[in-house]
Amino acid sequence: MEVSRELLFFFSALGAFNGLVLSLYFLLFAKPKHISNIFLGIFLAMLSIRIGKSVFFHFNPELSFHYLQFGLTACFFVGPFLYFYVKSITNPSDKAFNSWKYHLAALVPLALIVGFLYPFKEHISLWRPYIIKTIYIQWFIYILASCYLIRHRIKNLFIREEKTTSIDIWLFSILIGNILLVVSYYFTSFVNYISGALTFSFLLYILLLFVFYNKKNKSILFNATKKYGNKKIAIEKASQLRGKLNSIMQNEQLYKNANIKSSDIAKKIGLTTHQFSQLLNDNLGLNFASFINEYRIEAAKNMLQNNSNLTLEAIGYECGFNSKSTFFTTFKKLAGTTPSQFRNQS
Repeated sequence: MEVSRELLFFFSALGAFNGLVLSLYFLLFAKPKHISNIFLGIFLAMLSIRIGKSVFFHFNPELSFHYLQFGLTACFFVGPFLYFYVKSITNPSDKAFNSWKYHLAALVPLALIVGFLYPFKEHISLWRPYIIKTIYIQWFIYILASCYLIRHRIKNLFIREEKTTSIDIWLFSILIGNILLVVSYYFTSFVNYISGALTFSFLLYILLLFVFYNKKNKSILFNATKKYGNKKIAIEKASQLRGKLNSIMQNEQLYKNANIKSSDIAKKIGLTTHQFSQLLNDNLGLNFASFINEYRIEAAKNMLQNNSNLTLEAIGYECGFNSKSTFFTTFKKLAGTTPSQFRNQS
């Protein structure tokens, strides 16, 4: 084996090996214990097995079909466990989250039945390309479903109504990484796809940096514990805070500040930022951006009815929006019509 091939084998195989080691860390040692760590660990294990299969097959085309089938079967579960992980992070208290059990109840028997009835060794023409391409398409569908779960976070990347957090960056990174891997495997030939293994190795070292950051700063980047613990705001107190909050928003018109932050409003009503977020999420069913935008749109409606001399753009800026497009998009979403149509109907 030439030196260049040896180095290529070393770096690509090292990524697969380190992926397995890291998966064991999340499965056995990551604290606090949470199901999100289990999902992340299994996701990394399945992906590492799939990558390892690519590495060994690239350097040894005579590799046993049993190992090839094992690697591709592991790939079949990469997408689902990615989706379970993202959902466990974004909806840690979702009562409907047990749906993962139903996914596995359908996917595990399907993988076993197909593998038993149509083994790779005896049905090469079926696996290449049909079953293999189907696995990649299924993986991509789960990636899209994961993106849908964090659509508000993705939108915030462009609108910038809330500060991007470390968990946002991590989720974006892992989804982009999966997209790169799917593309790398789907559009390369069966005998020359070491690029996927190298892509994985690169992404894995980014993950290791996140783990280091997580340990150093004692954050909960990978451990989606309940957002507010067991300290829920009592119903009576929440009702009082809602009244105080509405009064401050109406009287001081804080929403007109395009750069208003959740911490600014929390301070006004005597809460920490986390308590304020809890009030919005648990008692109003809103995130901060939606909460602010509701006040802005109501103000915009009043101005559209009573200030015919102002342009639509001027009204948007007056109500706290930092761009015309954001104003129009948000207005259409909340009012069900465009600002100009609303003005004409008034």
